Amino acid sequence: MEFEYTEEQIQLRKTVRDFAEAEIAPHVLEWDEDQIFPLDAIKEAGKLGFLGAIFPEDLGGAGLGYIDYAIIIEELARVDPSVGLIVAAHNSLCTNHIYLAGSEEQHRKYIPKLATGEWIGCWSLTEPEAGSDAGGTRTKAVKQGQCWVLNGSKTFTTNAQYADVCVAMGMTDRAASHHGISAFILETGVPGFHVGKKENKLGMRASATGEVIFTDCRLPESQLLGKQGEGFVDSLRILDGGRISIAALSVGVAQGAYEAALKYSKQRKQFGRPISEFQAIQNKLADMATEIDAARLLTYRAGWMKDQNQRVTKESSMAKLFASEVAVRAANEAVQIHGGYGFIKDYPVEKFYRDVKLCTIGEGTSEIQRMVIARQLLKS
Repeated sequence: MEFEYTEEQIQLRKTVRDFAEAEIAPHVLEWDEDQIFPLDAIKEAGKLGFLGAIFPEDLGGAGLGYIDYAIIIEELARVDPSVGLIVAAHNSLCTNHIYLAGSEEQHRKYIPKLATGEWIGCWSLTEPEAGSDAGGTRTKAVKQGQCWVLNGSKTFTTNAQYADVCVAMGMTDRAASHHGISAFILETGVPGFHVGKKENKLGMRASATGEVIFTDCRLPESQLLGKQGEGFVDSLRILDGGRISIAALSVGVAQGAYEAALKYSKQRKQFGRPISEFQAIQNKLADMATEIDAARLLTYRAGWMKDQNQRVTKESSMAKLFASEVAVRAANEAVQIHGGYGFIKDYPVEKFYRDVKLCTIGEGTSEIQRMVIARQLLKS
């Protein structure tokens, strides 16, 4: 068991941090205020390999492992969680579903363009009546001759407005419930595919989240992703890896909030001395730093296991649950340390505070994570 970064990981962190500080940090407030999707920065991230982190080099990816991937997401989220979310959804959900369940032909057709950032991807599972209960999926996919015809809609789709490729789930056999859901690859220019409402969100405002709508959307048989009826089963495998990325995102938010609070505590003076000298502030900083380290280690454990091709259902849920709730506490304490200034947009903790709540909701709420963990414990 080792607790040191490799030289390659140290260099990777520096590369991502330099990119985030130079290309993202100067624009964070503007992107947040005006809800600007940072397409140019995302394309640059693609050129650096961040959009294909976990995919093989022969498919245009960077060929990295999940710990490396966690480092990338953490460093992006440390500066702007919205960018970390965009990259995580593109990698872990859309592209990874194609990689894990797709045919060789689908791999060659889609992954190189997604992994390099030429195309942006989105993944659509959630519906207005099917959130935590994906078995309630109402989007229908009906076989007509040599085609599938999709009708329905999805909500809370990250990257929806800017995606070139969408992986979406549709019910192909309602009697089979969860085992009647199939996955499909849609190029977003196909007739019958529409992007609906863009959500006006509390946080993560530079990340576009919205509806996708299918109206008699005809797809050739080649667009079925994986086996018919196994779309939801495959989605659970996708979410096992996706939760590692959300755990890493949470660690990044927490780290950014902690660093801002630490810096402020050394500069802000009350009663003639920096507030960092007061025990109440020191206790907050100590708790934040300790919990962030623990969250990072849980995330890396899940990433290491994923790289060893071990099942990570329990461990990724533990990492996501703990890291997301640690991040909420860290952002809350960072605002408290700033006092009134923490409530003002001139200071980064105000944005971290708004952004962080999504970490306890996206890719399975904290309540769902506890259910997943408990089921795994009771199996043993």
